Amino acid sequence: MNDLCADIGYSSINHIGEQLCGDHVDVVENGDDSSVAVLADGLGSGVKASILSTLTSKIISTMMAAGLSVEECVETIAATLPVCSVRGVAYSTFTIIHLRNNEYADLIQYDNPQIIMIRDNASYDYPKKEMNIGGKTIYKSTIRLRENDVFIAMSDGCPHAGIGKAYNFGWKLEDIADFMEVMVMSNYTAKTLSTILIEECSRLYGGEPGDDATACVVRVRKRVPMNILFGPPRNPDDAGRMMSLFFSKRGKHIICGGTTASIAAKWLRRPLVASLDYNSGSDVPPTASIEGVDLVTEGVITVNKVVQYARDYINDNKNYSQWNFKNDGASQICRLLFEEATDINFYVGRAINPAHQNPDLPINFNIKMNLVEDLSDALKKMGKRIKVSYF
Repeated sequence: MNDLCADIGYSSINHIGEQLCGDHVDVVENGDDSSVAVLADGLGSGVKASILSTLTSKIISTMMAAGLSVEECVETIAATLPVCSVRGVAYSTFTIIHLRNNEYADLIQYDNPQIIMIRDNASYDYPKKEMNIGGKTIYKSTIRLRENDVFIAMSDGCPHAGIGKAYNFGWKLEDIADFMEVMVMSNYTAKTLSTILIEECSRLYGGEPGDDATACVVRVRKRVPMNILFGPPRNPDDAGRMMSLFFSKRGKHIICGGTTASIAAKWLRRPLVASLDYNSGSDVPPTASIEGVDLVTEGVITVNKVVQYARDYINDNKNYSQWNFKNDGASQICRLLFEEATDINFYVGRAINPAHQNPDLPINFNIKMNLVEDLSDALKKMGKRIKVSYF
């Protein structure tokens, strides 16, 4: 067993004038170290294509995660989905990335653009085996994973971008690969990489996509633990135990909340130093510092901002350019949790802060607990392993 894990992210744009995307991505985890990502491209666009792609991706991902063969999956798709009256085809095109024990990747491709694989920051020409299933040509590859391998699956709306506008014959795969090689070197998350690719497609379409375009990115990386302390314990006598458990954990340490930081500083016997950088124009309070702690921020207001960014990240990821470059406490937490961490331990104190009992303040104990739950849920949807301990 290795210490690798998969960071999986995807983004889409719809065909101009359509409310639904004709592409669909489904990700199913099979235990802690195996997962299946399926990108399906339904025939045409709109409602019909959306239904076809959703059914295709759901059926394939569920069956693959259950251990069934690709032959059985394709046969099931052919028998389940209706036949297109125009094209006489029963299912959408699809791309499957099946990660086994985070040691091997099985790539299965039918009629979608070829998966781009980037290894050592350069395009990698992986071997492919041609198969014939139900009269359809399907390509299968098995690759032993290495740290920093990146797989980029896409629907044909990506290489079609720019036809008749920026390019005569669309955005060629080799050009997409060159574009993504540069982005991969920046160590962006899989979600951000997929967002950048789709935003470039939208630009090449002139903001009026002539087809649904979807990118699904899988980035192989080592596990990185992270620890976050939020709020003092309900029983002051538990402070020592809470601090001991928090600081004994491997990985970086983040502390949110002034009272919590004061307790930590006392336990560490180190001064708590407030920052003089008030981040002019920011709605997030300034940070502080304690020797031996990676990041110290204000509590509820800062964490609430992180939750807002997290909700956006798992949806359209429109705000990634904000938290990626700003230096306020919330943005720093986002970079640590979204980009660096794979396993996150929350240590949450249940004490009621007297400062929050002012009826004029929109903060109370329940809001604090809800923030922890919302952030934990969002991080799980990002594929993070989460453990929450209450004190």
